[in-house]
Amino acid sequence: MATLYVILLTLHNLTRWLVLLAGIWALLRSFRGVGGVQPFTATDRRAVALFMGSIHLQVVLGLLLFGLLGSQGARAFAESRPSFQWEHVGLGLVAAVLATVGNTLTKRAAGNQAKFRAASLWTVLSLLAVLLAIPWWRPLLRLFA
Repeated sequence: MATLYVILLTLHNLTRWLVLLAGIWALLRSFRGVGGVQPFTATDRRAVALFMGSIHLQVVLGLLLFGLLGSQGARAFAESRPSFQWEHVGLGLVAAVLATVGNTLTKRAAGNQAKFRAASLWTVLSLLAVLLAIPWWRPLLRLFA
């Protein structure tokens, strides 16, 4: 079980960086079209979808970790305040919901401007939830340790 925990924790840590990079990419792609008359391209669409997908992967890995710890009677973030484990899980779920809403509204928006606005707004909100959920006091990169 300890090996599975280390593998899941490493994947969860690495996916954090994928989420942050995909979020920055989605923001850059969506901000560039908010004030202009540029078309909403397939690359813009992919950026929003990659951000949403990476958050979903992160949440699944996090819930697996949370369940594994719970089955062993351990508490996540034992070194922090007791409420942080629930804040971490809750904000992760909120970020996934916000990214999904943003992805859906971006697809359904009528014009290019509306697509860029929806992508920008919902990506910012989701990325804010992600940044609040990250335990910044922990090592920034954990590789199988």
